[in-house]
Amino acid sequence: MAENPASFLGAWSNFYVMIGSSAAALTGLMFVVISLASGEKGPPSSSDGIGTFSTPTVLHFCAAFIVAATLSAPWHALLYPGILIGVMGLAGALYTLRIMYRAATRLTTYRPDLEDWCWFWILPLLAFGAILAAGIMLTHAPASALFLTGAGVVLLIIIGIRNAWDVVTYLAITVPEGTKK
Repeated sequence: MAENPASFLGAWSNFYVMIGSSAAALTGLMFVVISLASGEKGPPSSSDGIGTFSTPTVLHFCAAFIVAATLSAPWHALLYPGILIGVMGLAGALYTLRIMYRAATRLTTYRPDLEDWCWFWILPLLAFGAILAAGIMLTHAPASALFLTGAGVVLLIIIGIRNAWDVVTYLAITVPEGTKK
């Protein structure tokens, strides 16, 4: 006899409350930082840098929040959260591939190095791939799928924190053209 979804998801409730709260708070902080940075230095000369580096960081936090919210809901079956988690993983992977393409072809003011490629695109692909796989597995191997989902969202949070720090540091030390003395 199949176990009740509450028996699987209930054991993870504290984890997802913590992940969801952290992701929501970090998303809000990104808005504050970008607002403060743009207010001091004026509008950016190109939106490619923001779309390539800052927006994906906010997306990672939002994805972790949505996964946490999905798995905190009182589901009566694991099929629907599995579909939602799988769609989130697929959408995140496709978005990351789009941003990789943008970085390789449209970014003119900065050339990403190996560290950027790893943290901004390769690791997020791995995290979203794990979330996609977990969504597919949720109805068949829920215990393993929940650990895989947990690993994916924790990786997204770690990536987001690291990348937010990278963006903030870059914004803090970069002086826009026309304001140099």
